[in-house]
Amino acid sequence: MILHKWMKRSSLAAAALLLAVPMSWAAPAREASAAAQTPAPCGSGDHGLLQSLQKEHSGPDQDPVHFTDIQFLSGKTGRAAGTGFMIGTSDAGCHWQEIYKGQWQFKQMDFVDNVNGWALATMPSQQTSYLIKTTDGGSHWKGVYTGQIHFDRMQVIDKNTGYGYTGTGAYRTDNGGNSWVKVPTPANTRYTSFNDTKTGYVLTVVPGGGYKVLQTRNGGHSWTTKLTVKTPSMAGGEIYSKDNQVWAVLYGDSGMSQVSYSLYGSTDQGSHWKRVIAQDTAGGGPAPGSWTPVVKEGPAQPGGHPGNMQLFGKETAFLAGGSPAGGVVSIGVTYNGGKSWKNVKPTVNGYDGRISFVDGKTGWLVVTSSTKSSIYETLDGGASWSRKFAFKEALQP
Repeated sequence: MILHKWMKRSSLAAAALLLAVPMSWAAPAREASAAAQTPAPCGSGDHGLLQSLQKEHSGPDQDPVHFTDIQFLSGKTGRAAGTGFMIGTSDAGCHWQEIYKGQWQFKQMDFVDNVNGWALATMPSQQTSYLIKTTDGGSHWKGVYTGQIHFDRMQVIDKNTGYGYTGTGAYRTDNGGNSWVKVPTPANTRYTSFNDTKTGYVLTVVPGGGYKVLQTRNGGHSWTTKLTVKTPSMAGGEIYSKDNQVWAVLYGDSGMSQVSYSLYGSTDQGSHWKRVIAQDTAGGGPAPGSWTPVVKEGPAQPGGHPGNMQLFGKETAFLAGGSPAGGVVSIGVTYNGGKSWKNVKPTVNGYDGRISFVDGKTGWLVVTSSTKSSIYETLDGGASWSRKFAFKEALQP
């Protein structure tokens, strides 16, 4: 199905208070002269940013300003977005600046370079997600037409090609969002991930009890089963894929702020799998599947639930985790495709978080819970973290 209706251009700018950003966000920074002054020392706390927005959200009936997503394009350049704002750094978090402040409540962002990016966002007090895009580093946003379809997730391949995902299917654009084509997916699809316009994976539920992971090599025209997991409880899951790696997070039941889940990993495009994590919980019962796992708990305990994943090279994979019961956020990592797995000792306060790694050691973690919302950097694969940004509320005991 091809969608042809065009969105009217307007009202987006009027609906948001947009702040211009320095030219360094729209073009590479010029070389510093030999006589450049000594740079100012690294800032701390909230770096003096978003003061009025924090004040607006300080009332007893309002959620504090907090982060929802983070993305670093290199070890120095990155962005963090949240409830009505986006900030950025070009020196690894030593200094930050406001890129955007306005009505858009960001849920997810995906930049292909330092200029072109897409995001999913809602308006205040609304649940509907809109797909928006920027061509100036995030200072200004305009709507991307998706017809009557509202995406749960999106993925950008390049500035023209991208995917929009619903709970049961996938759509692709090859012209920057001017039109969308529905990608054929198997029945009972619950999650989809594409490496490129040809290779992709879906997670399906099996009537009667179980999950399947299937692969396409021709853009969805045909699918081949790569993994079958039997389980009586099917609460959905997630797929992460890049190059030869594909990982599947499969959920069991949940209860008492706990979730049961299994993490399966493959380093050969789904031909062979390992059950890397199988976390049973008192509130959620047994984890899906029956193979002997590498470890019996995921990152962030007690009762930790999985966050997003980051994949690098042929065998490196990171998984974020958060524990509402323990009030901690942490990560787990494998450097050998799941043959071994290490849950890094929690050192970050919070309940939920997302990660953005640029290689096997350098990464960023943002606490996305409304309390303790902060940004942390690691240079040693998560063994230690240094806080680079924190809202005032997060600094309180």
